[in-house]
Amino acid sequence: MELIELNAKLRETKGKGAARRLRKNDVIPAIVYKAKTDSVMLSLETIEFIKIIRDHGTTGLFFNLKVDGSSMGEKVVMLKDVQMDTFGLNYMHVDLHEIDMDTKVTVSIPVETIGESLGVKEGGLLQIIRREIDVVCKPADTPGSIKIDTSDLEIGDSVHIEDIDLGEDVEIPHDVNFTIITIGAPTLEEEEVEEEDELMEDEEAEAASADEETSEE
Repeated sequence: MELIELNAKLRETKGKGAARRLRKNDVIPAIVYKAKTDSVMLSLETIEFIKIIRDHGTTGLFFNLKVDGSSMGEKVVMLKDVQMDTFGLNYMHVDLHEIDMDTKVTVSIPVETIGESLGVKEGGLLQIIRREIDVVCKPADTPGSIKIDTSDLEIGDSVHIEDIDLGEDVEIPHDVNFTIITIGAPTLEEEEVEEEDELMEDEEAEAASADEETSEE
């Protein structure tokens, strides 16, 4: 588990108008939900938050939250939701949840493949069916990613959720043995392109041969 430093300020005003004014000043409205007390409205510096997301993505993030001008002290929170505008260009709102380090939480973890599979070397296609997987564990046991070694996979092989073992401290809840990645056969489209290329090469060779015969005459 990696704790990322996140600075925030208390926010006293709420509503759409107040939120718009914040965003015009490069500040993102945010809220931290607490388990036993009322939620707290915050504001985040847009530039700082964008840098964090650029470096770490948006899944499985835990923060060491520091609130300026507050008696809250430092709190461990996790990112629960990020709201974007219609075009996906601007951050509209950020939801954070305070967490208890001794309580299990559900976190989405990115899937990462390592190695080049035998099937890909033979022309197959690596297809990632699930790019994120939900796990249940204590915050300190949260993996940064779910690494899957594809080196021994051949065309037609797949990796299912029941093939993944993250240790006894990390549970992957599931009702069906769904597929995470698979090595597919080369697509028909690629085969057609190869056939077209071969046909064009044959036609060019025949044309060149015909030209040679004409020049000889």
